Amino acid sequence: MGTTYIREGSKLDNLIQIGHNADIGKHNVIVAQTGIAGSTVVGDRNQIGGQVGIAGHLTIGNNVRIAAQSGIGSDIADGRTVQGSPAFDKGPYDRSYVVYRKLPELQKRIDALEKALAEALKAKGQQ
Repeated sequence: MGTTYIREGSKLDNLIQIGHNADIGKHNVIVAQTGIAGSTVVGDRNQIGGQVGIAGHLTIGNNVRIAAQSGIGSDIADGRTVQGSPAFDKGPYDRSYVVYRKLPELQKRIDALEKALAEALKAKGQQ
């Protein structure tokens, strides 16, 4: 196991876990209940929200934003903003979440359409 580094200007909130051999760059903000597994390299000037989990042996670039409660399982390039578990770009995440919240309503509409189609096909077959 190598040395774990937390570089100049990085701010760690409470209940942070940083694994062995990790390298946390300069001027990062890491919020409460975040875990960074061993041998992960975090670049500079990142914002990591609360309850984020970052798997081991990954590289997080510079100027990255990770939204709260995200799960990081792969490298993140410079400048990206991600959310979710598994995390992906925040723009598509936000659009997907709007649809996700409507799923019960959409399911009712699909069921009604399928019923109407089945009835129409049945009626057409009787002619």
